[in-house]
Amino acid sequence: QVQLVESGGGLVQPGGSLRLSCVASGSIFNNYIMGWYRQVPGKERELVATITGGGSSTYADSMKGRVTVSRDNVKNMVYLQMNSLKPEDTAVYYCNVRLPWSRYNYWGQGTQVTVSV
Repeated sequence: QVQLVESGGGLVQPGGSLRLSCVASGSIFNNYIMGWYRQVPGKERELVATITGGGSSTYADSMKGRVTVSRDNVKNMVYLQMNSLKPEDTAVYYCNVRLPWSRYNYWGQGTQVTVSV
């Protein structure tokens, strides 16, 4: 069983930055994909960014150039550096760890990010 705990959310002004962190407990191997998704009320959860154990990353078009995903395979952590934040980035951000083509797909409890003056 894998448990994920996010941190780093909060209130930030437009144009500001936040860094989200997620630590995974349990057995996480380099073949797991780690990443971040977000959700606002009434909408489906959507991809923000993912990263493989080898460091290959994928970004949502709406976030490209403003966010950077990284991971520490030794500490079982994944990070999301967000810059130039906009009010429309306000959402609950969820950490995700999954093993492709398997039933192993884990979610954190979410951390609120609010971008407002």
